[in-house]
Amino acid sequence: MKRNVIKEKSFSFALDVIYVYKKVIFEKKEFVMSKQFLRSGTSVGANVRESEYAQSKADFIHKLSIALKEANETEYWLDLLHCSGYVGNDDFKNVKEKVTEQLKLLTSIINSSKKIINY
Repeated sequence: MKRNVIKEKSFSFALDVIYVYKKVIFEKKEFVMSKQFLRSGTSVGANVRESEYAQSKADFIHKLSIALKEANETEYWLDLLHCSGYVGNDDFKNVKEKVTEQLKLLTSIINSSKKIINY
C-alpha cells in the first residue's frame, strides 16, 4: 500500500495541537483562543481525509484548499497564543515547525494537482 505522507503528518499534527490545547486550558485556563486553535488544527487532517474520497480532481483540490486555509488559521491562533503568553517557547517552536510543514506540503500538492488538470 502506498504511503500517504500528508495523511500521516496531518494526523500527527492534530495530536500535537490537542496536546498544546489541553496544556493551555489546564495550566493557563484560557478557553476561547485555544478552542479556535483546536478546531482549526484538527480540521486540517479531517479535510485531508475527506480529500481521499473526492468525487473529482477539482473536488480533491477544493478539499485540500480548505485544509490549507485551516492550517493558515491554526498558525494565526498559535502565534496569538504564543505572543500573549499562553503557549511557551518549546511548544510554540514544535507546532510552528509542523504547521509550516503542513502549509508547504499542502501548497505543493495543490499546485501539482492543478498542473495535472491543465494538461
